[in-house]
Amino acid sequence: QVQLVESGGGLVQPGGSLRLSCAASGSSFSIKAMGWYRQAPGKQRELVAMSTITGSTNYADSVKGRFTLSSDNAKNAMYLQMNSLKPEDTAVYYCRTVSKYGVVYWGQGTQVTVSS
Repeated sequence: QVQLVESGGGLVQPGGSLRLSCAASGSSFSIKAMGWYRQAPGKQRELVAMSTITGSTNYADSVKGRFTLSSDNAKNAMYLQMNSLKPEDTAVYYCRTVSKYGVVYWGQGTQVTVSS
């Protein structure tokens, strides 16, 4: 079992920055992939960025060059640095991990609102 807790969401003006955090606990040593998804009102949940233990990271085209996924293995934490935020980035952001057994875990989500 892996438990994920997100933090760092909030209200920010267009062009601003936020850093989301995801703290993992439980069997975090079995994680083979981790990243972030988001879901805007009336839309399907979509990939933002995912990283595997091999070191490769994939970003959605809409966030490339603006968002950066990083992790701190010592703290069992993952971060999403979001710069140059746009109103269309407004969504609930979810932390997601995949264990080496293929089990998917989700956090409870954190709201990000980009508005003037």
